[in-house]
Amino acid sequence: MSRYTGPSWKLSRRLGISLSGTGKELEKRPYAPGQHGPNQRKKLSEYGLQLQEKQKLRHMYGVNERQFRNTFGEAGKMKGIHGENFMILLESRLDNLVYRCGLARTRRQARQLVNHGHIMVNGKRVDIPSYRVKPGQTISVREKSQNLDIIKEAIEINNFVPDFLTFDAEKLEGTYTRFPERSEMPAEINEAFIVEFYSR
Repeated sequence: MSRYTGPSWKLSRRLGISLSGTGKELEKRPYAPGQHGPNQRKKLSEYGLQLQEKQKLRHMYGVNERQFRNTFGEAGKMKGIHGENFMILLESRLDNLVYRCGLARTRRQARQLVNHGHIMVNGKRVDIPSYRVKPGQTISVREKSQNLDIIKEAIEINNFVPDFLTFDAEKLEGTYTRFPERSEMPAEINEAFIVEFYSR
């Protein structure tokens, strides 16, 4: 199954979560899309809740189903809590860390920056959005790409960098200092539902 490329605002409204991280999608119409709008029945079965939670997380990070499932399997082999480890692996993706540093306004935009070869890890160009960054590695913008308008705009708008990253806005360089803690990852996700979904 390929990656979702349809309208992200409609998807955000269906899942009841801002996938872009800006919150704009739910400002005007904070209900599901469709003919019946806010009057749709909301009662979900246990399976429905688990599936919805999985879809929220999958679309939030822009990962296709196979990649998502494989990452979940990898997390199960690590020590610690399965659900938390899974979210840590997703947070360690290069496209996500580019977004977290504030070099892009959305994860989709961060993915594009990586795909187009504008991002380096430890001084080497990496164009794979799913590349897993290890603590201690440095993420920077290629010298040729440092004057890109989308990067400048994103840095002007960004006013928060999580504690597990350090970022130098002048050098356009960030360091992934450690794995994030659960409190530093998306609070709107209940990862226990995702573990239950795949454990059926």
